[in-house]
Amino acid sequence: MQKGNIGVTTENIFPVIKKFLYSDHEIFLRELVSNAVDATQKLKTLASMGDFKGELGDLTIHVTLGKDTITVSDRGLGLTADEIDKYINQIAFSGANDFLEKYKNDANAIIGHFGLGFYSAFMVAKKVEIRTKSYKDDAKAVLWSCQGSPEFTLEETEKSDRGTDIILYIDDDCKEFLEESRISALLNKYCRFLPVPVAFGKKKEWKEGKEIVTDKDNIINDTTPLWTKKPSELTDEDYKKFYRELYPMADEPLFWIHLNVDYPFHLTGILYFPKVKNNIELSKNKIQLYCNQVYVTDSVEGIVPDFLTLLHGVLDSPDIPLNVSRSYLQSDSNVKKISTYITKKVADRLQSIFKNNRKQFEEKWDDLKIFIDYGMLTQEDFYDRAKEFALLEDTDKKYYTFDEYKNLVKEEQTDKDGTLIYLYANNVDEQYSYIEAAKSKGYNVLLMNGQLDVAIVNLLEQKLEKCRFTRVDSDIIDNLIMKEDKRGEALDADKQEILSVLFKSQLPQIGKTEFHITAESLGENAFPILITQSEYMRRMKEMSNIQAGMGFYGEMPDMFNLILNSDHKLLKEILESESNECSDSIIPIQKELDETDNRCKTLRKAHEGKKAEEIPAGENDELNELDKRLTTLKQQKETILKEFASKNKVIRQLIDLALLQNGMLKGEALNNFLKRSIELINQ
Repeated sequence: MQKGNIGVTTENIFPVIKKFLYSDHEIFLRELVSNAVDATQKLKTLASMGDFKGELGDLTIHVTLGKDTITVSDRGLGLTADEIDKYINQIAFSGANDFLEKYKNDANAIIGHFGLGFYSAFMVAKKVEIRTKSYKDDAKAVLWSCQGSPEFTLEETEKSDRGTDIILYIDDDCKEFLEESRISALLNKYCRFLPVPVAFGKKKEWKEGKEIVTDKDNIINDTTPLWTKKPSELTDEDYKKFYRELYPMADEPLFWIHLNVDYPFHLTGILYFPKVKNNIELSKNKIQLYCNQVYVTDSVEGIVPDFLTLLHGVLDSPDIPLNVSRSYLQSDSNVKKISTYITKKVADRLQSIFKNNRKQFEEKWDDLKIFIDYGMLTQEDFYDRAKEFALLEDTDKKYYTFDEYKNLVKEEQTDKDGTLIYLYANNVDEQYSYIEAAKSKGYNVLLMNGQLDVAIVNLLEQKLEKCRFTRVDSDIIDNLIMKEDKRGEALDADKQEILSVLFKSQLPQIGKTEFHITAESLGENAFPILITQSEYMRRMKEMSNIQAGMGFYGEMPDMFNLILNSDHKLLKEILESESNECSDSIIPIQKELDETDNRCKTLRKAHEGKKAEEIPAGENDELNELDKRLTTLKQQKETILKEFASKNKVIRQLIDLALLQNGMLKGEALNNFLKRSIELINQ
């Protein structure tokens, strides 16, 4: 029997392995089964080259649970005593202390780099044995044993067949790994597509109402998964079936891309376009990354561009190490090439479908839209490709490329400054009247109701030549696309003020909402009252919901314009009624207001250019008294107008109609509106 110490420069390597190097203990099973696969594959290679002339026989790898043990057995190369000494006893790195210091913040990166896969066994085992026999002629079977310290034993033993058994005596704090369901789940996660059959126990069947164990091996993996086959050998149903195996609860995919690259790097895989719609976060991390059919991770940020993490499927590349670390990925040239290649392949596939079957592409646009939008927003080179097939949808459910839409609307929707105005709505039902008003002018209205559309609007304003996006309810129709400088008779200032006081006094209190009231000449047939919202402020508030650093806008009140159509019959009747009922009371107040205001102006003009000490104290006192009087007179006038407005049901009815049109009339206010409507009908 040989005894000795494992060749490391620090005696506490095992506690480090157990507590530090591996953040995720379950990785041990992947490492040990992967080693068994490697040993088996190497033997097959030797056989194909004629260097091994024996019978390969059954090469199935077996994972077996005992009372306190887990055993991983293969019929691969096996190891000689010298090879154990070289590969097991001499851990493949020098200067352990320097090594630990270097990788203390990125421990997972080191495992694949330094051949520590086998030692992951000590994360869960208090004792590990290797019972092995080399394929080489006249090789002796050996047993290596270690109890989680640098001390080991190595002795000859009996073993009839070539290959290796790794026996793990499970530690007391890791008993969960002795549960059949736990091991089954880990094998399904890490080993389901390994290229060598892996058996875990025996198959079970139901007979006569009982579950019985058969004598057939329970093979847990598919050794030739779909991505290892040629696309020409596969049908659409093959791809759909594989997708259902990967994602049993998912809807059928839209379409897929089969990747197969040999140069300048090796990459195979199948990427599926899922039905994404609005669940960006929920849909991420569904791409599974493999290295030679060994599962690595489903967190592929850094390997594929962020927007492509919305895709589902598998990627397999031997050029990406089993133990992926962020810092490694960010600096690795192969990974960058893979990322660029995948972006190009995805764009090419979308372009191909668009060109060859535009009808199918348009039918799937609602599902594709958020994916393509996300790509254009986050990946410059993807925008350059996607602008050829990204679509704009109008409120009549017609689809256009960016160039097609520009040509459609440029004649009618270019303003006096030569800016092309893209009108859009985000809710066809709620903005119906605004959309119809735009259509009556010969304008087209886009539907922009996607989760990322507020950001897309900003992007397109930067990318497209001399254009501006304006929501169709952001102003009165004549102001949306100004074809010439505005002309027309404006209501005189006094009547504007009266209308403003009348309507402002009857506006309900709505939390975090402010209204600015104006009167404009809109024509006799236009609505008597409209509510619009500033494009800029509304867009900033919407952006604050999806972009960090814009919370300031989110806290600001919603600001609306209440526009009164001074040409409308109802507004004229309100002004006439106010004049008939309030003139006797208001005229003397207004006369004194005008006189007081004029005296204020005279005094202020006389004070222009003078220093404070040069103005007589008596004039300063008079000005203060005049200002107080002005405030009192205005309050008196407003009180009379508010009293009139409170009795005029038409004013409140018009306000409520405008609020109702914009989905802002709720609760008690809505109930009062309904009662008032019935009263007005019964008059």
